[in-house]
Amino acid sequence: MSDFWLKVRKTLDWHGRRALRSARGLWWDLRPRAAERPILVVGCSRAGTTLVYKTLSESTEIGTLQRETHDFWAGLHPPAAKGWATHALDEGDASTADRDRVSRYFYAWTGRHRWVDKNNQNGLCIPYLNALFPDAHFVFVKRSPGDNINSLIEGWKRPDEFATWSGDLPARVAIDGGRFSRWCFFLAEGWRDYLQAPIEAVCAFQYRTMNEAILAGREGIAPERWHEVFYEDLVSDPVAGFRRVFTDCGLDFTPALEAHCAGVLNRPYNAFSEIRLDKWRGSPNRERIEAVLPEVVETARRLGYAL
Repeated sequence: MSDFWLKVRKTLDWHGRRALRSARGLWWDLRPRAAERPILVVGCSRAGTTLVYKTLSESTEIGTLQRETHDFWAGLHPPAAKGWATHALDEGDASTADRDRVSRYFYAWTGRHRWVDKNNQNGLCIPYLNALFPDAHFVFVKRSPGDNINSLIEGWKRPDEFATWSGDLPARVAIDGGRFSRWCFFLAEGWRDYLQAPIEAVCAFQYRTMNEAILAGREGIAPERWHEVFYEDLVSDPVAGFRRVFTDCGLDFTPALEAHCAGVLNRPYNAFSEIRLDKWRGSPNRERIEAVLPEVVETARRLGYAL
């Protein structure tokens, strides 16, 4: 097929998908219906949440956008409305209008009332999300601090991919002596204290604050709706690890899914290099990480890691 006809086909496909989304949205307007038992993947950035989200997206029982939704959620409650202090939201921020807008959005895009979603800010918003959807399932992905902080440091080197905001934040970012000038990942309370800090201190702060926020949010969730998984277990035995995740969420772990999971580590998604455990020990960042591990040791212990 020539390049011309490929472009024509892509254009027609795009218009067809857009028309379908519009039709679904109109149908939802006629028969509004809240999302049912959505699956929300949470965890610190660079903890393996994309791996879990993309694998859950392989289920034919739920809908997925196959992409992250930072802009959509931020559009509901722009960080500017909170003075750029944080991405965190609580139950007081939740409303029926929010619930309807979220339900309509995901139904229009996926055609499903049950779906899976993930972005790197929602771990700060568990009370809000639970207020919107009291039947939601949360999947908390945990990763050891050395490897997680190492991956955060590497992620900060890719601001075009991971910068928090497309425009300028109302603060001058000069981390590591100015090496990093765009804030990456998420805004947690106190982020301005790290505008000129070493990068390892920034990443330790992000690891600690995100995981502590998720652990606090866990207290308000019924155990049958809360599921935790160690990234290390998924790497060591992805079939067994993902079987438990699917089963906990009430999804069939079909032979097709088992086959997918058997080779899932060959689909690194957002991995920067070879997937292996304790990668940080051979990293150029090792000395920096060792210097900040004492700052996260208590958080790591609460997650189930012994340093």
